[in-house]
Amino acid sequence: MPPVSYKFTYCCSCFSFFWIGYVCPMHITKEVTTTEILVERQARGIARAFSALQHRNYRLFWSGQMVSLIGTWMQTTGQSWLVLQLTKSAWALGVVGALQFLPVLFFTLFGGVLADRLPKRRMLLITQSMAAILAFVLWLLVFTHTVQLWHVFILAALLGISNAFDMPTRQSFVVEMVGRKDLPNAIALNSSVFNMARIVGPGIAGLVIAWFGEAPLFLLNAISFIPVLAGLAMINPAQLHTQATPTNAKHQSAFKSLGEGFVYIWNTPAILMIIAIVGLVSLFGINFNVTLPLMATDVLNVGAEGFGFISSAFGLGALLAALWLAWVNKRPAIKQILFSAILFGIGEALFAVSHWYLLSLVLVAMVGFLQIAFSAVANSTLQTLAPDHLRGRIMSMYMLVFAGSTPLGNLLTGAGARSFGVSATLLVSALLSLAVALIGWFLHKPAGKSVKQTASVLPQRN
Repeated sequence: MPPVSYKFTYCCSCFSFFWIGYVCPMHITKEVTTTEILVERQARGIARAFSALQHRNYRLFWSGQMVSLIGTWMQTTGQSWLVLQLTKSAWALGVVGALQFLPVLFFTLFGGVLADRLPKRRMLLITQSMAAILAFVLWLLVFTHTVQLWHVFILAALLGISNAFDMPTRQSFVVEMVGRKDLPNAIALNSSVFNMARIVGPGIAGLVIAWFGEAPLFLLNAISFIPVLAGLAMINPAQLHTQATPTNAKHQSAFKSLGEGFVYIWNTPAILMIIAIVGLVSLFGINFNVTLPLMATDVLNVGAEGFGFISSAFGLGALLAALWLAWVNKRPAIKQILFSAILFGIGEALFAVSHWYLLSLVLVAMVGFLQIAFSAVANSTLQTLAPDHLRGRIMSMYMLVFAGSTPLGNLLTGAGARSFGVSATLLVSALLSLAVALIGWFLHKPAGKSVKQTASVLPQRN
C-alpha cells in the first residue's frame, strides 16, 4: 500500500500549519505535503546544530581553531616522543607536563583581569603568535639536532605562561562573537573541534613520526597557527557583542580587580556552586586519564594496542557529546550540570571495576560523553550568567579549577595507583566525584533559582 501524503496549508509568515480548506486571512499560504514538512523539520534540526556558524566572526575563529588544534595535538604527541627519545624517563615526561600546566595556577587569574580590560581579539593575536613562535623554535632545535632536555623544559613553561593568558581570553571571547543566544551552541562546537582534533592529531602524528621523525610535527604546528591569526585579523570588531569596560575598572590595581571578581562569585550562588563542583570533580575524577595506560596493561591485559583503542573510545564519546550538545543547544540549567556529574561518577566507577575489555570500551566512551556533557554545559552556563565586564575573571577562575587541577590531580592519582592499585584508586576517585555531585544536588536550590532568573531574561531562540 503506497504511503498516504496528507496536504496541509502552510502559513509562510506565522509558521503555522492548517488543514486544506482553511485559509489564514492575514497571511500568504501555500500547500505542502507531510514529506515536505518532515524535510523542513530535518533541515531546521541540522541548521540548529550549527547555528553559531551563522556569525561571520565566529566562522573565522572556529575554522582557524579546527586547523590549529590538530597541530597542537600533533605537537603534544611529538613532544612526548621527543622527551622519551632524549631521556627514556617517565619522570621527565611528568616534569614537562607539570611545567606546561603549573603556570595556569599562578597566572590565569591575571589573564582574566587583562581579558576584562583589553580587547580580547588583540590579546589572542599576541598569545597565538607566541605559541606559533615557540613551536617554530622547537622545530628549529630538533631540525638542527641541537635540542636538549632543558630546551624542552623552558619552551613548555613559556607555552604554559602563554596559555594562562590565552585560555580565559579565548573562553570569554566566544560570547562576543555569537551573543548569548547562540553561546551554548558555540561552546559545544568548540568542544567538538577540540575532541575531533584529539582523535585526528595523534593519529597523524604517529604516521609522521614513523615516516619522517618528530621534527616535522613542530613545524606543522607552527604553520597551523596561520589560519587562526588570519581569522582573528579578519574579524570585524563592529560586529562583536561587546560592552565598554567601566571607567573605574581601568584604573584599578590588578589585585583589586581580582577581589571584585571574587566578591561577585562568592555572592552569586549559581556561579559559586558551578565553580566548586567543576573544581572538585576535575580534581578527583576528570584526571583519571593518567590511569588509562595502567588500566590497559595491568587490569585489562590488552597492551599498547588496546590502550590506543581505549583512548580512541574515550575521544569518540567526548566528540559525540559535543555534537549532541550543539544540536540540542539548551539553555543553562544547574540540574543538567549536576545530573551529568552524577552519571559521570557512576560511569567512571563502573569502568574502574570492569575486567572485560569490550565492556570497558563502552564504559570509557560513556565516561567521555558524560565528561563533556558536564564540563561544556558548566562552561556555557557560567558565561551566560557572567556580567560582560566580569566574564574574563569568572572564566579565569573556571580555567583555574578545571585545567589548574591537572598537576595536583595527576599527582594524587599516580601516587594512589602506585600504593593501592589502579582499579582501587580509580574507584575511590569516581566515588569522591559522585559524592561531590550528590551533595551539590541536595544543595542546588538557591543556585537553580539564580539560573532561572537569568535565563528568563535571555533572548529567545528561533
